[in-house]
Amino acid sequence: MRLLFVSHSFPPPDAPLSNVGGMQRVASELHRELEGRDDLAMRTVALRASWKWVHIRAVPFLASLAVRLGREAAAHRADTILFTSMTSALPLLIAGPALKKKGIRLAATVHGLDVTEPNPVYQMAVRRLCGLLDTAMPVSRATGEELVARGLPRERVHVVPNAVDLDRFEGVAASRGEPARVSIAGVPPLPADAFLLVTVGRQVRRKGFVWFIDNVMPKLPDRVFFWLAGDGPDRQNIEAAIERAGLGKRVRCLGKISEAELVELYRRGRLFVMPNIVVPGDMEGFGIVMLEAGACGLPTLAADLEGIRDVIDEGVNGWFAPTQDADAFSARIEGLIDDPEGLRDASERTVEHVTTTFRWDTIAQRYLDALRRH
Repeated sequence: MRLLFVSHSFPPPDAPLSNVGGMQRVASELHRELEGRDDLAMRTVALRASWKWVHIRAVPFLASLAVRLGREAAAHRADTILFTSMTSALPLLIAGPALKKKGIRLAATVHGLDVTEPNPVYQMAVRRLCGLLDTAMPVSRATGEELVARGLPRERVHVVPNAVDLDRFEGVAASRGEPARVSIAGVPPLPADAFLLVTVGRQVRRKGFVWFIDNVMPKLPDRVFFWLAGDGPDRQNIEAAIERAGLGKRVRCLGKISEAELVELYRRGRLFVMPNIVVPGDMEGFGIVMLEAGACGLPTLAADLEGIRDVIDEGVNGWFAPTQDADAFSARIEGLIDDPEGLRDASERTVEHVTTTFRWDTIAQRYLDALRRH
């Protein structure tokens, strides 16, 4: 296979941590895995920019990409073009017909928000892309259904989950009982009997952090702490919820943290939480942070909705609670506090499940199998 790999969301080579949301990490890690394959010839067209600049630089990049893809059609140097998101695939609105006339297969990874973004103009573009793509690889069943609802034939939809770079977290699970290695965002040490809940991600309304602080944390014993890593437009609302509930000593917004601090956060945590709520037009396509936490031995308690359902295997690497059901969330957490042996067993099951099910070599093969079906 002669593959052209196209992405608008690579981090700069000299600053790999400057643009590493879930979508960006999947793009760069999939690219790295495919580069090592000897059963395809791959070329790459990618925008490399930090998060600060990617939204500005993406517009001229995508515009020029339409011209470049037109040249690809004329030269026919690829059998297949893989776009790492529906956003990256927007130039197909111009270049797609010529590429299809040449028999070049068009494929895209699809994450969630890159389909459901509610802007009417963008939605028109997504529907047109659904008519052009030969293959779409949504990261979850929920994302796949959003594509079908916008006109993509179901037979062109091949769900391929995200994967996790296991090398980043090698040995972390085995060191969970050891003393703290680094401080995290200057936060004071926890009490010896603390039960630490952690979460990581862009702080937006759909994540349910404000709801969790308002409705679940007040129900839990004082020894339960909740640390949130990440930043985003909902940060002020989270801080307001902490103050409103009088939880300043137990709930901490850590902001953006380093890779070493992230590993330490996963190592210290007892349970990862994903308390998502439904926000129309802003779905949770997958949730790669649950795989990161799981590779470190941290099971997840998550809201039972959207793409999260493709990450958690109930009772294996975590548990579900109905979204916005404070009693269900608090009951599960208190049950785990009272069952440390059961939680240790869950930690071991989680590592085994994540490291065998969501390996990049396995997931990359699923990508290639899907690309070769059409």
